[in-house]
Amino acid sequence: MKKLFVFFVTVLCLSIVISCSNKKEQADNLPQMVEVELSINPDPGKMNQPISFEAKVTQGNDQVKDAEVIFEIWRAKDDKHEKVEIKHAEKGIYRLERSFSQEGTYYIISHVTARDMHNMPKKEFTIGTPSAPEDPNTKNSMDGMKMEDEGH
Repeated sequence: MKKLFVFFVTVLCLSIVISCSNKKEQADNLPQMVEVELSINPDPGKMNQPISFEAKVTQGNDQVKDAEVIFEIWRAKDDKHEKVEIKHAEKGIYRLERSFSQEGTYYIISHVTARDMHNMPKKEFTIGTPSAPEDPNTKNSMDGMKMEDEGH
């Protein structure tokens, strides 16, 4: 009887060890998040002078060269948002140069889809004299979005 008890305890311990190692292997196999580093140069910018927008897309140490990247740009409190599809430039960098004919506070969101993941960082930038920024609770602001399931 004692031998049978020792046998069952040994089998139980082995089962626990094997189970734990499988969970670690599964965690090691999870893909890393796609990261997006959005930069604006210069900021603040000047009217009718080019501004460079760059999204550096990486996953771990890999530079992502096959992402779908769309820059969405608008002036604060403006309902008109411009969306521009961006192609890969170099080393995981997606770049757009644009000039602006109106001073004020602007926003950019880089919508990045790569390797079954989506990332969309947002930045504020200024051209000349800043205008009143968006209220984060308005419908125009991404900051005030409610992420609720509305029956979809």
